[in-house]
Amino acid sequence: MEHLHYPSAGGIHTVHACLWSPRTQPRGVIQIIHGMEEYAARYAPFAETAAAQGFLVCAEDHLGHGETAHTPDGGPEFGHFPQNGKNLILQDIAALTEHAAARAPDKPYFLLGHSMGSFFCRVVLARSRRPFAGAVIMGTGYKNKAVLTAAAALTGCTGIIRGWKHKSPVLQRLVFGSYNRKFGGRPGGLEWLSADAANVQAYAGDPLCGFGFTCGGLAGLFSVIREACDRRTFAATDRKLPVFLVAGEDDPVGGFGAGVKKVAEKYKKAGLENVSLKLYPGARHEILNDICAQEASADILSFFSGIAK
Repeated sequence: MEHLHYPSAGGIHTVHACLWSPRTQPRGVIQIIHGMEEYAARYAPFAETAAAQGFLVCAEDHLGHGETAHTPDGGPEFGHFPQNGKNLILQDIAALTEHAAARAPDKPYFLLGHSMGSFFCRVVLARSRRPFAGAVIMGTGYKNKAVLTAAAALTGCTGIIRGWKHKSPVLQRLVFGSYNRKFGGRPGGLEWLSADAANVQAYAGDPLCGFGFTCGGLAGLFSVIREACDRRTFAATDRKLPVFLVAGEDDPVGGFGAGVKKVAEKYKKAGLENVSLKLYPGARHEILNDICAQEASADILSFFSGIAK
């Protein structure tokens, strides 16, 4: 694994990225956009498998995550997005795209977005002028405008009163409060992440995971989800783009499959001609760290390989 550092679009932080290179000339590039409260290097097992199959794989730590969370004075700002954080992260993602694409010119370029990263992925696909060869949208969901507007308003009021770097237990419950209900765990627990208890324990024991979001972080999160779920975002996506939606059948982020199916329907209604979907029975949110990990990894790489022939 190679480490890459470059200035964040905000001009304060330094973005940390990971790259996994194949032993031969790349047959394509896979850019991973990671989720909330995790970091790029967690995808190393998948990335190493992809690199062994000839893909150049890259992923950056978003603002407020991993090594990118550190400020110039050395203090970490885990879970915090500065003002306009959504767009700064989108620019940081785009900067890595340009770097990785230059390493494999004229090769197919793919996106793989997970959870919060899946919403960023959906926005990138709509905004970018780059002709992506395909996208895997993993652990995604659909939220209606009224819910997101209310969540953003509450976050904004809390941020103004308590400060944008404040971490509110009330807002945290708003985001995750009901996720664990189906699994018999304690409220606010992590059983919803994976049906594999060892993977849940690994996440809980990782100091770079599960750190909570500030008001600024949540404002950016709700903003990107709102844009991703806007009909104009679906309509602006290339109709020829192959899209593969994957999720655990028991993933609360995707409404236990219903939200994922709605996203697929929205893409099809917008005119996309190649939209496929797979739900993994018994699996929860992190399908690459769940009972279906090998199957999901193989399915994703089969999708990419079918395009990068």
